[in-house]
Amino acid sequence: MTGAHRQVLVIIPTYDERENIERIVERVISSAPEAHILVVDDGSPDGTGKIADGLADDNPPVHVLHRPSKAGLGAAYIAGFDWALANGYDVIVEMDADGSHAPEQLHRLLGALGHADVVLGSRWIPGGAVVNWPRRRKLLSLGGNLYTRLALGIALRDATGGYRAYRRAVLEGVDYRGVASEGYCFQVDLARRALDADYRVVEVPITFVERERGESKMSGDIVREAFWKVTKWGLAYRGSQLRNAVRRS
Repeated sequence: MTGAHRQVLVIIPTYDERENIERIVERVISSAPEAHILVVDDGSPDGTGKIADGLADDNPPVHVLHRPSKAGLGAAYIAGFDWALANGYDVIVEMDADGSHAPEQLHRLLGALGHADVVLGSRWIPGGAVVNWPRRRKLLSLGGNLYTRLALGIALRDATGGYRAYRRAVLEGVDYRGVASEGYCFQVDLARRALDADYRVVEVPITFVERERGESKMSGDIVREAFWKVTKWGLAYRGSQLRNAVRRS
């Protein structure tokens, strides 16, 4: 693959997003015409995959990866990363299908890659915002990110967010296939792996808008998984700190 327009790939995982997929693809094409799009559909019973195929037929920058059944967000992104690296893309972007991640703000993430290896779209730094979220969701996200910072000793304000951009070298340099997490725990795991490997991770402000159509994929299982895995990683991190302190004493 050659040419600047072939360097950026936006991965959009889908499951039952027929109400949103056409609109989000149109917005990406309009906002970032140099980017390509990969829709990773997990066998959506509502026909999302067929709609995506039609979009790909009409728009050469759009590609579709069909998976046989729903296997979770993390597995969909891993399949998308594999496809991106195999097809020679230099920058890989994660984006939700439901419109929560505004394609019109993608330029902020891509611009910050000039001095970073990973760019996180952040709701919780100055300039960031959420729209139409109930108080409970805000507190859950803020609390989860605070707990992640304290447990893992990282400075990121929004490690759980799913709007982000990676340089190719990062995905080649970390074991992303070893990430067995789902939901926003997948995002935490990838961020900490990038930091542990000494890649430059920065945050840029975004406005996150709650979906208007379709159902959220957030569940209690996703929240519980994140809590237990972050706790496990945090204990391992603190144990490593203690062992290093003992060696120095």
